[in-house]
Amino acid sequence: MGLNFRAGLGQSDVLILTLDALRYDVAATTLAAGRTPVLAGLIGSWERRHSPGTFTLPAHQAFFAGFFPTPPGPGPHPRSLALRFPGSRSVDTHTLVLPGESLMRAYAAHAYTTLCFGGTGFFDPRTRIGAALTRDFDEVHFERSFGVSSRSASARMFRAAATRLADLPAQQRCFIFLNAAATHPPTRRFLPGARAESPETQAAALADLDAALPLLLDALRLRGGALGVICADHGTCFGEDGYAGHRVAHPSVWEVPYAEVEIV
Repeated sequence: MGLNFRAGLGQSDVLILTLDALRYDVAATTLAAGRTPVLAGLIGSWERRHSPGTFTLPAHQAFFAGFFPTPPGPGPHPRSLALRFPGSRSVDTHTLVLPGESLMRAYAAHAYTTLCFGGTGFFDPRTRIGAALTRDFDEVHFERSFGVSSRSASARMFRAAATRLADLPAQQRCFIFLNAAATHPPTRRFLPGARAESPETQAAALADLDAALPLLLDALRLRGGALGVICADHGTCFGEDGYAGHRVAHPSVWEVPYAEVEIV
């Protein structure tokens, strides 16, 4: 059984944090090696799930519609959080089912401020695709320093999010989404001497993200905590079976880490 988002409605902030392109195997081995202590303390361990998309755009479109990564194996698998959808077989009495066109609009209808902090280019509101993907947020924050070309992307994004959260009135509930780009290739800048992308360079990027994560978590705790989801939108290939990158149906792409978290 997942988190009780029903009990938290109107009482807790909601966090959706996507670790872009992070493979499940990289996330699990990095955590087991003790290199992501902040995440380990928060989630305990990663759950292996299957993404609804093989790259950022379709995966996030599904997430914003309430379809997060699915447990492997025969279902149905009841979801903790969902939009009302006629005929859905993946909700039960535990699920928070909200009416609306997106999670952002659904939470806004319950007086939540909805914030987007975008990392990859799909969240750039200056583009038509980015504008369409982010249009349901009250605010969209997108900077080059949050993106895949920035060595300090995680710290800069989490610090900006913390500053914005601190500016909100304490009683104003918030739905905050962050697309963290550090784990999306290219990641070799995080491992000195690396000349090619690999699970090791992505693990180094994840460790860097973990070190910056308290900036965000502490800001949420100062507001009374939050309920949320931390997951990857998809994985990526580093040469397995001849594949490089994503947008292909390969286990390294569709197997992603997932966790539902209570931040207190």
